[in-house]
Amino acid sequence: MKVSWRQVFAWRMRRQFLEPRTQPSASEVVGRLCGVQAQVWSVAELNVALRQSAPDRESVNRDVADRSLMKTWAMRGTLHLLRPSEAGAYLSLMANTGSWLKPSWTRASGVTPQQIDELTEEVAGILDGVVLTRDELVTRLVADKRFASMEERLRSGWGSVLKPLAWRGVLCHGPNRNNKITFTLPASQFGSDWGKMPEPDEAAPTVIEAYLGAYGPATIETFDRWLSLNSTSKPKLRKWFGDMGDKLTEVDVEGRKTLILTEHAEELAGIAPCEGIRLLGGFDQYLLGPGTKDEVMLAAEHRSAVSRAAGWISPVVVQDGRVVGVWEILDQELVVTPFPDTGRLPLKAVEKEAAHVARASGVSRLPVRVV
Repeated sequence: MKVSWRQVFAWRMRRQFLEPRTQPSASEVVGRLCGVQAQVWSVAELNVALRQSAPDRESVNRDVADRSLMKTWAMRGTLHLLRPSEAGAYLSLMANTGSWLKPSWTRASGVTPQQIDELTEEVAGILDGVVLTRDELVTRLVADKRFASMEERLRSGWGSVLKPLAWRGVLCHGPNRNNKITFTLPASQFGSDWGKMPEPDEAAPTVIEAYLGAYGPATIETFDRWLSLNSTSKPKLRKWFGDMGDKLTEVDVEGRKTLILTEHAEELAGIAPCEGIRLLGGFDQYLLGPGTKDEVMLAAEHRSAVSRAAGWISPVVVQDGRVVGVWEILDQELVVTPFPDTGRLPLKAVEKEAAHVARASGVSRLPVRVV
């Protein structure tokens, strides 16, 4: 089966609620996208709202409040919104990488694998049925002489020592308390919606199907880059994909051998090539799914304009499925910076998108300036 990249982009946009836009709930968006990155809360809210035909700026907060969404460290060690009923599978595959077992991790963190095991057991007990601020949690931990030397690392805003605990399912973010983040035990916070964390071999097909259902067709390597920055055992990856058998179909995308769910192959083959403009927010999953190193979507020479210092991912202009520029809001104006090799952008289409960004941002109007 052969398709073009513009067909792939069109299919992904359809699957990701970008074309056509409909009115999914925040939970539906998060579920379809295999999570929404939530390092910056307002950006997560925007990226969900931009997928709605009538942007609902409160949809994320509402679904978090009613516990149909949770916030935790997940793929690539970054904070994500996930649906509690699905989170265990993603976290199981992250725990499977065993990053904290590597000597390099111990050297960087100053924490041994045995100490992580002890922290996991202790935190599971401390957080059962309660919600604690970081200060409250750390204060209780360092009262135990086993953890007293870890206080500075435990208080770090980067959360490096806490991430393995999140992946093991004993810690997630709770509701903020006076602008302070809190932590709790997923099983006590979400009850039956949380369920039991599956073993990696059981979790893998669930996650692979979800990923290919939003970002397919894709390679095994692209999946692992999205999941763990290529930290998963390669034999395990090959086994997981191989075990899916005829659930997967190979697709030749302009010379690149990729895989898609067989149930989606016919739809992909018949879709019209992608056309038009979309303005997407920072850290948007449309780009993070295949990754900023995917040179078909984002040319290598323009990557530095999108993937910035300190891990920041800029809001992007997408034309016919490819990233052709970046944008930002400056002094109540939406400023578009096309890449140097981008032709003239259709101004009316950009202005229409800017109006959608304005609605999703809660402002009345955003004049457009192309620089």
